[in-house]
Amino acid sequence: MIVLRKFVKLCIPLCLGAQFLAVDVIAQTPPLKKENLQKGKIEFQQNCAECHGNEAMGGAGPNLLESPLVRHDNSGDLIAPVIREGRGGKGMPAFPLMSQADILDIAGFLHARIEANNNVKSSTFMREHTLKQFLTGNAEAGRQYFYGKGRCNTCHSPTGDLAGIASRYSPMRLEARFLYPPHNNIMAIVFLPSGKQIKGKLLHLDAFYVAILNEDGWYRSWSLQQVKVEVKDPLTEHLELLGKYKNKDVHDIFAYLETLK
Repeated sequence: MIVLRKFVKLCIPLCLGAQFLAVDVIAQTPPLKKENLQKGKIEFQQNCAECHGNEAMGGAGPNLLESPLVRHDNSGDLIAPVIREGRGGKGMPAFPLMSQADILDIAGFLHARIEANNNVKSSTFMREHTLKQFLTGNAEAGRQYFYGKGRCNTCHSPTGDLAGIASRYSPMRLEARFLYPPHNNIMAIVFLPSGKQIKGKLLHLDAFYVAILNEDGWYRSWSLQQVKVEVKDPLTEHLELLGKYKNKDVHDIFAYLETLK
């Protein structure tokens, strides 16, 4: 069955590097005050708090704020199977009838709790780390890495998406951002039986169905028994570089990015 409805609002939490990207407090609605996250909190407290505690910090069950699975979850892709299937060997019941919307709200609540927890832990640490302490690399060497070995210029431009980036982010967040950029822009191409291709932002993909936000702003989903899917993740090269960076490379790249005022 094909589901088609106008996309209105969906919380897509940060995953990769969330422990770093949460360090800047932005003057917006506090995450835990947002409507969908309040719903997620209620769902969590009704179904999960007995074991994991009201704030997800553990009880009879583990502390979910420190869970690698939760921290690497992207829009419920890892959390949903655990909720629906349970973990019988560890005493966690299954919730096979919980709706996808409720699971997304719970996932959003958990990511917001991690963000809030990290903000508290980070405030003192941030005050103690000035630009002078971060700026230990060679900007020219960083520029050469950007245009050479790192191949950063194949996707980014100092006069385009990176223009003024050093003015937009604190030193800590700037360094974290190039090491662990927000993982919320994965694209997908859905191949229909008719041969038609539909492109859009990937919202969900598991063993059973795929959901995207198409180029016209509509939410669409299909059973994987009906379609084939090709995923295009722009962060693939970033992830590959994480295993190749040397300490000098990181410092040099940061020094170069700091010149982009």
